[in-house]
Order: sequence, then C-alpha cells, then structure tokens
Amino acid sequence: MSPMESSGAFHTSPLHTPHSMKKCPFFYTLGFFTTLCLSACHPSDSKQQPAPSSAPDFPRATPIPHTFQEHGQQREDPYYWLKDKHNPEVIRYLEAENAYTQKAMKHTESLQESLYQEMKSRVKEDDRSVPYLENGYYYYQRQEKNSQYPIYCRKKDQLQAPEEIILNGNTLAAGQPTLLIGGLSVSPDRRYLAYRYNHTGSYVSFTLRIRDLHTGRDVPNQLQDISEAVWANDSRTLLVVRPDNALRPFQAYYWNFSKKDAETLVYEEKDPLFELHISKSKDGKLLFLGSSGYDSSEFRMLDAAHPERKPQLIAARKPGYRYYPSAHHQRIYFLVKESSAPNFHVLQAPLRTCTNPSTWKPCIPHDPRVRIDQLEVFASHLVLYIRENGQQGIRLYDPEGAPLQKLPFPESVFALFPGDNPDYHSSTLRYGIMSPNRPLSIYAYNLKNNQTTLLKQTEVPGGFDPAAYSVQRIPVSAADGAQIPLILLYRKGLRLQEANPVLLYAYGAYGYSSDPLFEPTILSLVDRGFIYAIAQVRGGSEMGETWYEQGRLLHKKNTFTDFIACAEYLIQQKYTRPDLLAISGLSAGGLLMGAVTNMRPDLFQAVVAEVPFVDVLSTMFDTSIPLTTQEWEQWGNPNEKTFYQYMRSYSPYDNIRRAAYPHMLVTGGLNDSQVLFHEPAKYVARLRTQKTDDHLLILKTNMDSGHGGSTGRFDYLREEAFKMAFIMDKLGVPDKKLKN
Repeated sequence: MSPMESSGAFHTSPLHTPHSMKKCPFFYTLGFFTTLCLSACHPSDSKQQPAPSSAPDFPRATPIPHTFQEHGQQREDPYYWLKDKHNPEVIRYLEAENAYTQKAMKHTESLQESLYQEMKSRVKEDDRSVPYLENGYYYYQRQEKNSQYPIYCRKKDQLQAPEEIILNGNTLAAGQPTLLIGGLSVSPDRRYLAYRYNHTGSYVSFTLRIRDLHTGRDVPNQLQDISEAVWANDSRTLLVVRPDNALRPFQAYYWNFSKKDAETLVYEEKDPLFELHISKSKDGKLLFLGSSGYDSSEFRMLDAAHPERKPQLIAARKPGYRYYPSAHHQRIYFLVKESSAPNFHVLQAPLRTCTNPSTWKPCIPHDPRVRIDQLEVFASHLVLYIRENGQQGIRLYDPEGAPLQKLPFPESVFALFPGDNPDYHSSTLRYGIMSPNRPLSIYAYNLKNNQTTLLKQTEVPGGFDPAAYSVQRIPVSAADGAQIPLILLYRKGLRLQEANPVLLYAYGAYGYSSDPLFEPTILSLVDRGFIYAIAQVRGGSEMGETWYEQGRLLHKKNTFTDFIACAEYLIQQKYTRPDLLAISGLSAGGLLMGAVTNMRPDLFQAVVAEVPFVDVLSTMFDTSIPLTTQEWEQWGNPNEKTFYQYMRSYSPYDNIRRAAYPHMLVTGGLNDSQVLFHEPAKYVARLRTQKTDDHLLILKTNMDSGHGGSTGRFDYLREEAFKMAFIMDKLGVPDKKLKN
C-alpha cells in the first residue's frame, strides 16, 4: 500500500495483510482444444520419465507444442494450454491434481486434524476489536463462536448505548463458498453504509451496495466491478473507481446512488503503467485522486463538498518522482521520494498554491538512515512511521516540522502498525505492535501528557505463554557482503547448536517488508521443536529504499542469493541440516521459492510455494493478462533484450532442469486475480517431467477462491494445518511437543 491517508470511515482491513502483491488477474480463453490423460503415461517435454514414486500415481498433463520466437531465440511452453480456464479439460486436470493431493496426504489426516484443533484452540472465538469514535458513533467488529466472518457494529455516543449491527459477514456469506469484503464506509451524515464485497476472492473487483442504516435494508441501486469507493460530503454521492478488462483500476466516476444511472466520469487513466486510487483527507474537506506507477505518481484534488467541480491537477508525473498529499487546514503536506531523497522527505505548501510545485517548501528533511513508510496528518501534529536500521518506529512533529517526540517500544524485534485514528482533531494516537512471540497489542499515546495506555492485547487461549519463546535478529553476510537480517523464533531451552527442523520464510519484492509478525499457527511447529526463520532479503524495504532497489529489475537475483545465504548460514552454524530444512513463500515469494529450488535443490528438504509467480516471461509478454505492463517496472520489459535475457535466466518455469528436487507443495486459486491459476499448474506439470527423484510433488488448487485462499477464519486454519502437516511429514518430525 502506498503511504497515503486512510480513505474509509470504517476500517475493516486487518493490521497486517498477506505478503501477496503480484498482480496478474484474469485472462482470455485460448482458441484451441486440448486433450488430457489423467491415468496413462504420455510423452512429455523430456524423453526421460521421472523415477517411480511411492505415492499414488499422479496426473499427467499432455504436452502440446507451443513455441515462442523472442529476440531471435526459441522458447518452448508445452503447457501453455493450461491457461484456458473455460476448457473443461483444464478443470478436470486441476480436479485430478486435487484428488491426487488428497490421496497422497491421506496418511496425515489425523495429524491435520490435530493441528487444526490446536490452532483453533488459540483463537478467541467470541472476540471484538477496540471501539473507536468517529462522527458521534463508536465503531468496532466482533466475532461470534463458530462464526467464520466478522460482524460490524456501532454504538451511538457512548459504549453503553444499544448495539447496532450494520453488516453481518456471516449473513452475506450464507450459501457461498467464499466472501471477501473489500471495504466499509459510513456516510458523513451517518445514515448510509457503502460496502464492497465479492464471492470470488478477487482483490480488485467488487460489488458496491448502499445500506440505509435507518431501515437496515439496501437501496435498490448497486454497482458492479468497483475497486474503491469514497463518500463525498453530501452523503449521496461517492467517488468510485472501476477496473478495465485487465483489472487495472483506470476510471473514476461520481455516482449518486439516489438517482438512477447517475454516473459521471471524472477522470480516465490511459497510461497502462499507472492505476487509479482514491482517498479522503482526514479533515474531510478534500478528495484525492491518484495515478500511481511503481516509480512515479500524480494526484488530483477535488472539493468533497462540491463533487460537481472539476478536479485540479496538483503536480504532473515525472520519472523517478513519487509524492503523496495530505491536507491540513489551509495547507498541503507532501511525502516525496526523489533522487535527492530516496527514503522520502516531507514538503509543505499553502493550499491555494499547492498546484505550483515551486511553492513546496521543506518541512521534515531527508535522512539517508531513515525510510519514511507513512505520513499521517492531524490538526496539531504530524506522525511519521519510519524504519531505521531495519527497525520500525514512530516520530511526532509539530505542523512546522519541529520534532516533538520519538515513541519508545518495549521490544527489540517487533512489527508496528497504524491504528484507527479517524479524528483529525485528536491528541491521542493509536497504534499496534506485535512480535513473533507476542500477539497484537493496541496502544493509545496521549500527546498532551506523553502517557501510553494499553487498550487491548489479543488474547491467545490454550495456555500460550510468550515467555516460553525466544526471538533473535541475526545479521547474515550475503554473497556481496550485504548484511541480511534473519529473525529466529524458537522455544526457550532448544539447543541451537545441533540440527533442528527449520521453516525459513521470505518474500522480497515490491518494497514490501517481511515484518516479524505474531503468527499463532506457526506456534504449532515451534512447539514441536522447529525454528521459524524470516529472511528479510533484498527486494523488501526493511533496510530502506536502497534495499528495495537492490532486489528488483536487473538486481532481482540478489533476492535469491540472499535467501540461499541465509539457508547456508543456518546449516553452517548447525541450527539445522538440509534434510531438516523447509522453506516457504507466497506470490512473489513463490517466485523466490521456484528460483532457489532450481538453483540449489540440494539445499532443502521441503518447499511450500503458495500461489507462486513462476511463469515470469510468458506473463510479462502477455499484455492481455491483467496489470502486466505495470509489472514491467518491477521485473523489466521483456521486449527489451537486456531484461528478456535476465528474466529468462531465473524464471522458475523456464529453468526447471533434470535434477533431484525437494518435496514440494504448490498451491493456486482458480479465481486468483494476482497470480493466475495456470502458473502453478504449468509449473507442476513441467516439473513432473523433469525431476529425477521420488519426492512428493503436489498441486492444491482452491476452486472457489483467489489469491488469499480461503476467506473464512476456520477454513483458513484448515489450509494452514494442511501445510504444516506436509512440512512435518516430509521432514520426519513426530507429532510430539517439547516439554516445558
């Protein structure tokens, strides 16, 4: 998420999101028929067949020749046909793979159930969030015992008032395999609720409905295929964004829901490298319409009280220049990244002249040691969420940029999140912190007396004791000497200088940091003697913006070699052995899994690649695939030979080779709008023909959901239990907990 102001009145997103940022939504049907055999052996793209497996006979996708001619070279893709979601043979193949996966893992079903029940025992089923006050109402969400989805509520004026349920996720999900709520926002007059949802699991396209909170019924009008929505101040008009056929948010409309067909186009983003996003200033006076790519941005501002007025361009886009505006009385603050300030600095300008960049003046200077993740503007103060030497923090400033306070934190290794802070005039700042051995705690800091109050710490039932675990942060030398932060979580008393089972995780893309989160499902491994390790490899922003730049485009291989260095360190220091080392990554982290497994298949015993972006070249060449052109700024444009050759040298699908591979679990989502389902399917199909071992290779496709997998909280735990059972089984770790 770009460092911008909050755009909604009712905050429904969790304080951390899945590390899943690769964007490749829907695709188009191919115009040919294919054949598939699910039981007999067919020719493959290799004359040699894999060694016999002790597992049940696996499905075999028929290779159909498909040749790409690129830069005077040929590239073969015999499983290109698996791209066609509407081909019944493709669906049958995915279903056959799912059946094979279930059969191959049948012997772990009791372990899966044991892990699931254990994970469920750590969930406080009847819980609620900390209420926050906005515009005369306290808003919160709560969970009921045995329910899958949250119930969104409010109380008028005081917490002792009667509860008003404004949306019940369980009712909305009734009879549907999946529910994804894209956002909720209450109108300024407090009467209407705008909510976005879908039953596909897509992160981009939602149905938008309006609920009259006086009657509890939805109004007749609704919009389809909406990615974002923000209220104007008349409480009847919303600024909405629609995606194009490639699911790139590209058109902004005003929509008056009280009038039939009352949609007015405000702006269309025609550059395929940019997508639209919208927000509302904390003071409620301005709407911001942003066009952003990965390397530059451009904003227009609109009067929230007069949606009919033409939007004003603030500053035109230019390469290498990113800015994000925030309103404050009669001035605008800008969080800016440019060549002289790669870690961002803060500028300010009077509102009346803010469309003239020459009037922007320094407010908070650039610090090469400190990356600014986010700027939050209040009436009396500015809040910076920062990273320094890999550690997050909060710094407070007055409106003129003078330092006020640097907040202290009790942990040395922790993850930090902005809290619910909708009140522009508040002198209290909410934020959340967690660490691998401590659950989320919500704090309120009072700027008037410098006092910090703990509002809530997430309760973890089942006898959880944070003091039973240790957390370390260790620097690991990469191949070029860079120091890679490696975070370890393990039970106290575990002997570290002898071989232990290890699960090593990383992401390393888009500048998104792999922060040390509290993940209660991981405790099921740690309690059985595992060390859980997080490698903060280049491609993220843990160590600043340069850390990100050193892991993208023609430096992408640093991400892979950093990860391998961390794995080798764990082995050299006798934390583990290759036969006790499992690795996992999701989305762009799945690309990392595929790349390092091709590079060093001998180094790992088991690999979990979730919704992995593994078909880099074919995806980056295919501009009909959603958001491909925007991704060129992350991976490179393959139409340019230099980038083509570099991507071809690491693309996991194109670099599968004759070798013994680890045990592998690969997952996909049929409705995935970020990494299309065919990427993991093709990867598994080709890998089956090349691997020379008898290790287990399974593909598990969620046929009802998308990039994030199951959306219900208990369905999610089932998926986590399955993955943990796979890892334990393939590392030979018994279902036996360590003694205290």
